[in-house]
Amino acid sequence: MLANFTEDKDLGQIRVIASDMDCTLLADDGSMPPHMDALIRKLDAAGITFCAASGRPNYTLAEMFPEIQNQMALMSDNGAAIYCRGKLIYESLIPVEQYQDMIRYTLADGRGCPTVCGIEACYIRSCDERYDNYFRTFYKKIVYMDDLTELDRDVNKYTVFFPDNNSEEVYRETYRDAWSDRYTVTNAGKMWIDMMNPGVDKGSALARLCEYLGVDIADSCALGDTYNDIQMLEAAGHGCVVANAEEHVHAHADWLAPSNNDRGVVTVIDTILQAQKAA
Repeated sequence: MLANFTEDKDLGQIRVIASDMDCTLLADDGSMPPHMDALIRKLDAAGITFCAASGRPNYTLAEMFPEIQNQMALMSDNGAAIYCRGKLIYESLIPVEQYQDMIRYTLADGRGCPTVCGIEACYIRSCDERYDNYFRTFYKKIVYMDDLTELDRDVNKYTVFFPDNNSEEVYRETYRDAWSDRYTVTNAGKMWIDMMNPGVDKGSALARLCEYLGVDIADSCALGDTYNDIQMLEAAGHGCVVANAEEHVHAHADWLAPSNNDRGVVTVIDTILQAQKAA
């Protein structure tokens, strides 16, 4: 059983806090904690960088933090792009012919909807527009196309949407063995399989951000709840899962925080700020 995060004696040393978004920072209804902007400003003033670490694209994350991007970091597309205080510090693009191979594989498998995560927009088949309301939760800019195999744009993540909530089964049955020797392949909850270039994940992105900031990764805290957070939880000096995290993720963390609906990330941040004052 994981210990309560308040038992961590080194919270006052933390200089980077990376938090997943869905089911971690955001409540089940998708809402942001109240006064989150003010809290991020407090962290920045205290010399602590807050990083929103998500599978969402940068343009969506930017809309979620419109006033404070120059006081925080954005880790988008599971680490395929990193912005720190408004500056792009890392990006990993998938070659056109390679993501077109991924599209054709998904179409041949027939169980998922290909969504191609471009730098400027997400590209989705016209026949999948019936899921538009759900897609808009994650992709604020969508271009619907009759034939995705004609796409030729800058892309840093390829994602497959599974409306039947069976992404975990499909991942184990096909995608893992077919692609994991060439790409980073992971589940992002029960409805998504994400594919990025090799070496791209939230853990490597956290390491890149810490290096850019001149911070020892031992002085970072990561918070998450599911598969695509595992590498980040393991890489951080202080890995913390929220109470609603999937049980299997607990093995990859050090500490336990309150749930997303109980605003566990805010509780951890407040405790870190208090610990820094006491240090």
